[in-house]
Order: sequence, then structure tokens, then C-alpha cells
Amino acid sequence: MKINTNALVSITEANQNFSKVARLVDENGSAVILKNNVPRYLIVEFSQAEEERIADNEDVLDISKRLIKKNKAAYEVLAK
Repeated sequence: MKINTNALVSITEANQNFSKVARLVDENGSAVILKNNVPRYLIVEFSQAEEERIADNEDVLDISKRLIKKNKAAYEVLAK
């Protein structure tokens, strides 16, 4: 997982200004809350969490098929 350094927030700041965390999630898709300067919590949009939950219920073959379909153009370029 790639972490956008602009989406890092201390736990103190998140506690005092949660609307800032919500804005970061809206802008970047996620925000990481640091506790003692260590990533501790990940905040994501609810729709993204739902997509991850769907992946938990899929088997490996279904996931592979879904990723190939989603990234078909990239795979075609790589195949050349």
C-alpha cells in the first residue's frame, strides 16, 4: 500500500480536528493517523471498505479474473 505523506495526521490533531481528516479522505481516498509517530489507523471511504470486504469473500481465481478485466488495457500493453 502506498501512503500519501500529505494524508498523515497525528492522533492529537485528528482528535481535535476530525473534519480535516474527513477532507483528507475526500481528497486522497484515505488518511493515516499516527500514534507516537507510527502509522496506527487507516481511514478510508466507506465505499472503498465495501470493495475490500467483497475481496475477502472471493477466491483467488475470481480475484484474478476481476483484476485482469479491470486492468485489461495495461495487460495488453505489457503483452506486446
